[in-house]
Amino acid sequence: MQPPIILIGPICAGKTTVGEKVAQKLSIPQCSMDEVRFSYYEEIGFSKETQQHIREKQGFQGMYAYWKPFEAYAVKRILEEYKHAVIDFGAGHSVYEDMGLFQQVEKILKPYQSLFLLLSSANKEESIQLLHQRLQQITDDEDVFKLNKHFVTHPSNELLAKQTIYTKEKSADTVAKEIISSISKE
Repeated sequence: MQPPIILIGPICAGKTTVGEKVAQKLSIPQCSMDEVRFSYYEEIGFSKETQQHIREKQGFQGMYAYWKPFEAYAVKRILEEYKHAVIDFGAGHSVYEDMGLFQQVEKILKPYQSLFLLLSSANKEESIQLLHQRLQQITDDEDVFKLNKHFVTHPSNELLAKQTIYTKEKSADTVAKEIISSISKE
């Protein structure tokens, strides 16, 4: 049976779209962390009311910090629940400023060889610009743009990933085929 295939990367990197293509081609389930995360968060005390209060008092960055322990826990839980699936992480689920949380997630992900970082380009500035263009189609929230730049430049994704795939000028089908080809070589 196919062990999980994990896709990580910044917002709008194509994780969900590519994940759906890989799952379809391999005839295995696909799970998007963003769709299930809050049920995992609630298992350890997440509160939408607390989140809202923090957002009102501390802004988006405060809310982002509030999510971090819940995100680390969700990584563990999704891998327990989806043992044979393509899993695309939410952008924050693979970026940790707190070394303790990073090490916890690093330990959880260590056994998984099919862990791919999706980035637009090897050039971080180019990746930021390309992702910014995609994000503009979804939001005009400057906090989200700043956070996504942080996701591209922070070392967590590169440290966690077993392989990086650059997606610039590639279709989701092409990236999916590249992932499948890489897995078949393992």
